[in-house]
Amino acid sequence: MKKSTQILLSAIVVFLSAIIILVVWRSSASRSSSGGEVRGVLLGDMPADTSGVLYVDVAQLRQASFAQKLFAWAPKPQADAEYTRFVQETGFDYERDLHRVAFAAAKRGSQSIWFAVADGTFNQKKIAAYMAKTGVIQKHGARDIYFIPTGAPIPATGNAALSSAAAQLSFTFLNAGRIAATNDADLSTYLDQKNSTADPAQWSARFARLAGSPVFAVVRQDANTASSLAAQAPGGLQPPQLSALLAQLSWLTLAGQPEGDSLRIVAEGETASDTVARQLADMLNGIVILAQAGLSGAKTTQQLNPQMRAAYLELLKSVDVTRLDRENLKAVRVVFELTPNFLTAATLPKPPTPTLDAPPAPKKQPRRK
Repeated sequence: MKKSTQILLSAIVVFLSAIIILVVWRSSASRSSSGGEVRGVLLGDMPADTSGVLYVDVAQLRQASFAQKLFAWAPKPQADAEYTRFVQETGFDYERDLHRVAFAAAKRGSQSIWFAVADGTFNQKKIAAYMAKTGVIQKHGARDIYFIPTGAPIPATGNAALSSAAAQLSFTFLNAGRIAATNDADLSTYLDQKNSTADPAQWSARFARLAGSPVFAVVRQDANTASSLAAQAPGGLQPPQLSALLAQLSWLTLAGQPEGDSLRIVAEGETASDTVARQLADMLNGIVILAQAGLSGAKTTQQLNPQMRAAYLELLKSVDVTRLDRENLKAVRVVFELTPNFLTAATLPKPPTPTLDAPPAPKKQPRRK
C-alpha cells in the first residue's frame, strides 16, 4: 500500500481511537454512599479541574457477545505472584468481581491525578485484614482510608508513625459494594467536598446523553488536549489539517454499544464554530472515500492480505459522518462498527514493506575533446 493511502486510512482510525487513549492517559448527581448510580456519585465528587471521564459497566460488557470475543482475542498478561496472593487473601478478582467503574482524570503540571468510584463484590473484612498487613490505615470520621505504599508521603496527621509512612494510592469503602480511590495526596478532600466540579451541568448533560452505553468517555478540551491527541498518532500519521480542526473542539465524547457480534462506536466532537464543524465533517468524509479507493487499487489488492483488506473495507463502509446542531454548539458525529472480522484481521501478520527498485545508474557523458 502506498504511503499516502496508509496516511488516509490511519487518519480516521487515529481520530476515533485516540479519544480512548487520551482519556485513559489523562485519563444524576446523588452523593449518597448507600445508593445512586456510580456515575452520579462520581459527578458529585470528581476534581474541579477534571479534563476527562471514563465509565465502564464491566458486568454488562461481560454478557455481550462481541466483548467475549474481544476478551478472548486480547493477549492475557500473566498474573504475578503478588496479585495471586491478593486474590487468595481478599477473595477479589477484578475479572469476576468488578461490576462498574467511573474514572475522572485531571492534569496538574506534569502530574496526572485520577479519582475513581467502583462497584463490585467485595469482602470488606478480608480486604481490611489484608491491608492491615500490607498497607497503612488512617481514620477519617467513621471511615477507614487504606493507603497502598508506593513512595509518596501520606498527608500529615497526629499519628507520627502514619505520617512517616509512604503511600500514593488510597481507597475507602463507601458501602459494602462500593469503593472510592485516588492517586492524589489526600482522598478525604474528595469525600468532604460537595459538587465542586466546574460546570457540573455540562458534564451531567453528556453523562445523560451517553447513559445507554456500557462504556463511554467524555473529554473537555483544554490547551493540552490537542497536543496530547496528536502525540498518540502512530508514526506522525495524523494530518496537520486534522490536528488543527481537532484543536478547536471544546468537547469530545466516545461511546461503545455492543450489538450482537459487533460493537457500535459513536464518536462526537463539539465546537462553537459552524465553519470548523463543516470542515471537519468534509475532511473525515474525504478521508473515508480516499481510503476506500486506496484499498480497492490493483497494487493494494495484490500486496494486502485479502482477509485484512476485506476487514478494512467492511469497517470503512460502516462509517457514517453527520453534522448536528445542539443548543449553542455544532457537533460532528462519526459512527462505525467493529466486527469479529476486524479482530481476526488484527491478528494477521503485517505485510512486508514493498521494496523499491533501484533507479538505473546515470549514463556517463562522453568527454568533450
